Amino acid sequence: MKSTARIEEIEVKNYRLFRHLELSDLQPLTVVIGANGSGKSTLFDIFSFLKESLSENVASAVARRGGFHELVSRGEFKPIEIVIKFREEGGRLATYRLEVAEKNGKAFVHREVLSYRRGQKGAPWYFVDFSKGEGKAITNENAYGQAGAEQKRKEYRLEDPSVLAIKGLGQFRDFPVVANFRNIIDHWYISNFQIADARPSADAGYSEHLSSRGDNVAQVARYLYEHHRERFDRIIDAMRTRVPGIENVQAHPTEDGRLVLKFEDSSFEKPFIARYVSDGTIKIFAYLVLMHEPEAHPLLAIEEPENQLYPDLLPDLMEEIRLYAKRGGQVFVSTHSTDLINRANLDEIRWLEKNEGFSTAYRASESELLKDLIEEGDCPGDLWRQGLIGRISRHRRSDDGQKAILAH
Repeated sequence: MKSTARIEEIEVKNYRLFRHLELSDLQPLTVVIGANGSGKSTLFDIFSFLKESLSENVASAVARRGGFHELVSRGEFKPIEIVIKFREEGGRLATYRLEVAEKNGKAFVHREVLSYRRGQKGAPWYFVDFSKGEGKAITNENAYGQAGAEQKRKEYRLEDPSVLAIKGLGQFRDFPVVANFRNIIDHWYISNFQIADARPSADAGYSEHLSSRGDNVAQVARYLYEHHRERFDRIIDAMRTRVPGIENVQAHPTEDGRLVLKFEDSSFEKPFIARYVSDGTIKIFAYLVLMHEPEAHPLLAIEEPENQLYPDLLPDLMEEIRLYAKRGGQVFVSTHSTDLINRANLDEIRWLEKNEGFSTAYRASESELLKDLIEEGDCPGDLWRQGLIGRISRHRRSDDGQKAILAH
């Protein structure tokens, strides 16, 4: 699950309230803010849509969202289009384009392209170029990057036009670059943590990775304890310092072969099981388990992590998230919390705003006035609470207009 690429740009057309969304110059950490209904959940759903389209197919992913006409932007008849640009660790820029359309009530892949650029001036190599289940793929991947090499391609046909070509071809050894790209998306983690799922006992054994709902947190904790003790100890140290009273956490096996989480509180003689622990304690423990997995996910998306958490825990949680991003996992966080936003840099903050039924993304660092306010000692979360980030973003092309906003 080693992270091999970082997303630099995302462009989306005709996906629900994103008639045309552009996110460029993305950082290892991106903090997404905006009013309710502005598109934060929709942005994260795009990640889920791509992952589900890969693990199943496009038709299933579209059907799960109510069908094509529920997913495509209101009033639009063109295909849904998602473009993601990755920068690999080796410096190569990869572009993946997926267009989804519908015919006779079933969604299909209208166009799918995976291309890699050779340096700044070299023409891109099209490793995959498919439409409606048919297309071409590279047959001499090993020549990519060699001076004077020319790409050779062969025609292929998939059995189902709703299956992604990167899924079909990525299963074969002849397409290692395609397989690597498929592996990146396959290991994205889009959090859908459910506290109720983390409380019950779990089947015995262990899991190496936390599920999106967090229902195997006890099994992952046991895995870390038995195979990565130093990481488990760091989690316990973090719990001791950040959650008042907590001294230790155990994944305890029961007589019937199940696992329960037991928390030791300094105020009590005996440890107590997870169902008696606060929502915030369970949630921060699950996040710490996720952040301390041995290998970072290529992409980690967390919606509103502040829910059920005591505000004093949020600065520490943001520090854990930032450390996670530094060790290789790109992170997207949506939030309403001023405490989390205050710990973000301006170039990490994206503001979503909905106008006339469709949303647009702004980058906080585009505003010179915001930069000046931060340099003068203001914090981005405080500016967000005052409603200034959004108002300034709407008038970011006019310094006079921005000054007028602050004057009022």
